[in-house]
Parts: sequence; C-alpha cells; structure tokens
Amino acid sequence: MKKFAKKYIKHLISVLQSSDLEAIEKIVTLLDKTKGTIYIIGNGGSAATASHMINDLGVGLKRRNIKSFDVESLSDNTPVCTALANDIGYKNIFYMQLKDRIKKEDILIAISCSGNSKNITKAVKYAKKEGATIIGLTGFDGGKLKKLSDINFHVATKKGAYGIVEDMHSIINYIIYSYYIDLESK
Repeated sequence: MKKFAKKYIKHLISVLQSSDLEAIEKIVTLLDKTKGTIYIIGNGGSAATASHMINDLGVGLKRRNIKSFDVESLSDNTPVCTALANDIGYKNIFYMQLKDRIKKEDILIAISCSGNSKNITKAVKYAKKEGATIIGLTGFDGGKLKKLSDINFHVATKKGAYGIVEDMHSIINYIIYSYYIDLESK
C-alpha cells in the first residue's frame, strides 16, 4: 500500500505542476464578469464535484460577503434526474433542465473525465446554440467536451485515471474558491 500511495502522490504532484494556469485565470476572469446564472453538470464523481462547487462558489463566498454567484448544480435533484432518465432517456437529464432556461449571459460548467458522456455533450451543444459560455473540465484525451468548450481545463492522463482527473477537478474548485478568499483578505 505504501508503495502505491507514494506512486499516486508523485503522479498527482507531477500533474499539479503541469496545470494549465492560464485556463484557471480565464475561468476566474469569466466568473468575475458574469451577470447570469452558472450551471454545473457532471456524472458520478464529477456530480459530487459539481455539488462541492455549488457549496464553495455559491454559499461559501456569499456567506463571507465576497461574491454572490447565482449558481446551480443540475446533478443535485435526484427526483428530476431519475424522472427524466426514466421518461426520455439519461442523455436528456441535463439538456431538458437547461431547455428554455439557459441564456446568452449564462455559463455552463461541464465536468467530464472522458469528455464524451452523451448527457454532457448534448447539454453543452444546446447551451452553445443558446449563446452561453462553456467551461469544460476534462481528463484523458478530453473527448468531445474539450473541443466544444470555450475555456477548457484539461488534465491529460491515460484513459481510466479517474482518481487523478477528479482530484484535479476538485483542486481547481479549491484554487478558485481560495483565490477569492485570499483576495478579500488583502
């Protein structure tokens, strides 16, 4: 176990050191300018990251009187997601929640390790058609989401390295959140 943990930590440090800081800066610049709603979508562990982002960017910054983002995770409403999946298919769970809601001034943060989840790419294509800005958080080779994103934070890893990719997506949330906290304390 110790040998594996050491190898994993070494790999994570290597990936952290090669992070695309320019993409992070672009994300923060966009967030600073937004007047619309920020929607966040993801499946599985990425859904958990979406929920955590809501907590930090929505409640965490607001309760400290730092920022008051209008932010919503479309992964968080289990009855809505399961009803849509059951009635019209899993590929529609995010698209249908965005339909007739997302606007040009809004941001869609799409989190997908593979970048190829059909429910993610369908929602992203719809949001782009409506003029919203897409922030993609991707891994592996980036898949379709990497190409569809206006801003993409990509974690280049071998296919299947979910832990490292999801770690990095969580860390991006912490970096952005901590940046706003640090900025306010100065």
